Amino acid sequence: MKRYKIAAILIIVHGIIEIGGFFSLLPLWFGLEQGEWVPFDPPPADVAIVGVIWGVIRIIGGVGLLKNLKWGLALSVIVCTIAIAKMIDVLPFGIMDGILGGTALILMLTQYFGKKSL
Repeated sequence: MKRYKIAAILIIVHGIIEIGGFFSLLPLWFGLEQGEWVPFDPPPADVAIVGVIWGVIRIIGGVGLLKNLKWGLALSVIVCTIAIAKMIDVLPFGIMDGILGGTALILMLTQYFGKKSL
């Protein structure tokens, strides 16, 4: 159970970091420009909204895992797997996906399967 708790904390922290990206756009929305803004594709507001959604899903999965609920484990494994699969597309931020999501996934799988052999 200890590995699940560590994985849940990592997932919750990852979700909070993901939501934190939303606040990086506040200067843009309040008109406080900080020099030249390079046009992005996709627009930063869209990326921030998607980040908030991902962060909330991660936190929900982490809380479910922290409460030892099966759906929390399933949701956390799905979210971590997708994050690892997509981390190359969002470099350099994907490095954090690999570190936090990968570590949490390894902890969850080693706890679930234990030392069972094939």
